[in-house]
Amino acid sequence: MKVAFPLAPEPEAEAAEAARLLFAGPVDFLKGVVAMDGLPPADRPEVCFAGRSNVGKSSLINALTGRKGIARASNTPGRTQEINYFTLGEQAYLVDLPGYGFAKAPVAVVAKWQALLKSYLAGRPTLRRAFCLIDARHGIKPVDHEIMTLLDRSAVPFQVVLTKADKLGPNAIKPVLAQVEDELQKHPAAFPQLVVTSSDKGQGIATLRAIIAGLD
Repeated sequence: MKVAFPLAPEPEAEAAEAARLLFAGPVDFLKGVVAMDGLPPADRPEVCFAGRSNVGKSSLINALTGRKGIARASNTPGRTQEINYFTLGEQAYLVDLPGYGFAKAPVAVVAKWQALLKSYLAGRPTLRRAFCLIDARHGIKPVDHEIMTLLDRSAVPFQVVLTKADKLGPNAIKPVLAQVEDELQKHPAAFPQLVVTSSDKGQGIATLRAIIAGLD
């Protein structure tokens, strides 16, 4: 039986305002982690953001927090080589994972990132949800299935967030949504709602904030 993946509904006004206030409060870069023993204490819920290099993870985190430079965006794919932790007040951690799929780095370095990523996803008990970022212009590619399969095996629920939606016309997104829905049938850990975002235009930001704020 085919699973439906509708767009996540816009939050009720009260939930949207509570989420806005949460993200308008203190948000700080905590640390960059290069090994499992460097992870902060698992003392609060956390969500992580995964995606191909240059999919727009840093820009999305900046848009969510309303702070232009908290996550460093780069035009060089693969620049983010660490698991970067941000504190969302004292309530949660936001976690920016290394970009995957393409990196201007030695093979051994890339292999080290991949091993760290696998260990993190399999062994972080406070990880509530992973957000898999997919470029709305391209849909799900084979390399995306690698991270999604890893999330399946790690029993980590993940939700697809389409980025850069402003680069497409209103009708051009429809076949992409259909392609994403079809591809997600292969992944039991996929959460059955999609979020369409534009970091530049603010589309979907309130919805994603409310989803994160609602996880405990």
